[in-house]
Amino acid sequence: MAPERFASFDGTELAVHTVGDGRPVVLLHGLFSSAQMNWIKWGHAERLAAAGFRAIMLDFRVHGESDAPLEASAYPTGVLVRDVAALAEHFALEPGAFDLVGFSLGARTAVHTVAHGVLEPQRLAICGMGMEGLAGWARRADFFKRVIDEFDTIRPGDPAYAARTFLKSQGVDRIAARLLLDAMDDFDLARLANITMPTAVICGDEDRDNGSAEDLAALLPDARYTEVPGTHMGSVTKPELGSAIAGFLAA
Repeated sequence: MAPERFASFDGTELAVHTVGDGRPVVLLHGLFSSAQMNWIKWGHAERLAAAGFRAIMLDFRVHGESDAPLEASAYPTGVLVRDVAALAEHFALEPGAFDLVGFSLGARTAVHTVAHGVLEPQRLAICGMGMEGLAGWARRADFFKRVIDEFDTIRPGDPAYAARTFLKSQGVDRIAARLLLDAMDDFDLARLANITMPTAVICGDEDRDNGSAEDLAALLPDARYTEVPGTHMGSVTKPELGSAIAGFLAA
């Protein structure tokens, strides 16, 4: 089914996919990925629909079927948070009347969105994210900028090769992706105190890409840590991730 499209705060056209009926849950995918790759392909959206939810899955700008503008002006600091706010406005999501889920980049965006008081979900699920991926984003961003800048020379055996292969497979515009990376900033961990709703921190048992998810859960006022199988790239392909999300939201 073709996604719906809507204009974000600056007129950029964004794609959003929906599955199911019932209580809305907004799902935000990872870097270089898409709603299709993170949530639909591996059955997570259908698991949520079967549990009585309406999965609302945004394709971030530059990703999936959303626009990828090439002008630097389209990437102000915090642009993804503003896109998520535009999505909530488009679907008329009222505070406390929806849930929010993010994986990796989507988890970072969800944390920024809630901690800065932009949105107020009833429940929050942070997947594939640890403290380093929040507070140490600049270093992580430098890794992805290298993937883009050295795209044609990265070879097997290089730590960046898997990310390079995934970026190529998803057909992401590299110029736009680099502009987007520059629009993200580090997160002040003191703001985690603002995330007061029940929160699940869900991470693969072999996922160390963004630091310690257990330590992140310990810093949140009302959080529980849930371990699922897999590495950072692998955990999203396994049914346990969708089951953990659905189980937490339905509790």
